[in-house]
Amino acid sequence: MRFTNVVSNVTATTLKQTREHFMRAGRTKFVMAALAAGLAWMAPARAETVRMTVSFYSDATGPYFERMAAEFHAANPGIDMKIDVVAWPSLLQKLQTDIAGGANPDLSIIGTRWLLDFVKDGIAEPLDGYMSAAFKDSFVSPFLKPAQIGGKTYGLPIAASARALYFNSDMLSKAGYPNGPNTWDDVVAASRKIKEAGGAGFGLMGKATEVDVYLYYALWSYGGDVIDANTKAAFASPAGVKALTLYKSMLDGGLTNDGPTNYSREDLQNLFKQGRLGMVITAPFLINQIAKEAPNLVYGIVPVPKGTQSATYAVTDSVVMFRNSKVKPAAFKFLQFLFTKEPRVAFTKGEGFLPTTKEEAADPAFTANARLKVFVDLMPDAHFAPTVTGWEDTAKAVTDAIQSVYLGTAQPEAALAGAAAKANMALGK
Repeated sequence: MRFTNVVSNVTATTLKQTREHFMRAGRTKFVMAALAAGLAWMAPARAETVRMTVSFYSDATGPYFERMAAEFHAANPGIDMKIDVVAWPSLLQKLQTDIAGGANPDLSIIGTRWLLDFVKDGIAEPLDGYMSAAFKDSFVSPFLKPAQIGGKTYGLPIAASARALYFNSDMLSKAGYPNGPNTWDDVVAASRKIKEAGGAGFGLMGKATEVDVYLYYALWSYGGDVIDANTKAAFASPAGVKALTLYKSMLDGGLTNDGPTNYSREDLQNLFKQGRLGMVITAPFLINQIAKEAPNLVYGIVPVPKGTQSATYAVTDSVVMFRNSKVKPAAFKFLQFLFTKEPRVAFTKGEGFLPTTKEEAADPAFTANARLKVFVDLMPDAHFAPTVTGWEDTAKAVTDAIQSVYLGTAQPEAALAGAAAKANMALGK
């Protein structure tokens, strides 16, 4: 009986202690769960990652964008940035491959002339819904317009340039044109004098980027156009034939560099920096290159030579947002940062481009630069690459025609007619 009572007392005590233990354990689990929930609530949200592909313009391009990404992240710690720098000749192919595989970035620099194809394929995101009226008005209108399609803005002008003629002051002074040529007749006459002195007069390119554009300089100056109002090829016109005949006659007369199909724009620029070429048509970024690589070179810059009128080529590269991006607000926030004054001035000045926003255009870095002003003053006469589908195919057809003429396998009229037939198969399709 006593034993039974002892057992009963022990059992009762044990049960009480066990019950209290589980109650304490339950309270502990509850407290721990509540604490964990509180910590989770207090923890910062997982950072978003914005990926941007940029074109390699110079050795300054990568460091600039990495610096901008770091500054942006410091001000926006919830947004990580990843920058991928791609060589220009490979950029379009890489983007097409990445898009096909669903691995494209959120943002990318593209040639604005590619944009219509991107829009047609539903790849590019309209940006109007992200832009305030003040932000949209901050751009230099002629540079924003090429990326506006069907009343919507699909790209922002990240880089812009025009084309003018650089001339070697010593060579042109000896040829009788100390202030540079004004017309194509002047170019021919000066090149003859330079040839007599043992030099190469006019730089003629026939390889890589913008071979077709080199033809358009003269074509536009003779009153021609590349495509007509019906989106059909117009470059095989008398103005186009006259332009290509002019170049062929200069080549045949020994007034240019030998073998232009072996020379890209960069090759001609190098010849000019070395003092081995009298004249070359190119972009404002050569100013920075000369200052760095050939500081003792004495040179001038004048408009593209006249035929019957003045004309130049203006081009923009745009930054676009892809429609399948999962971080659009964060991506656009980075764009807003890039297009504030200080980042823009740093980029445009560093790369040797033209300002695309009104604030940067008013900066002394551009207003006080007499050489750069030549390009700015050409803008009223500037032609942009038309925003049409099939433009890259058209450029290739024209390039092939020009190369065939330079190589002596075709004559200007027949070559351009064949190129026009090929272009019309792609234009507007």
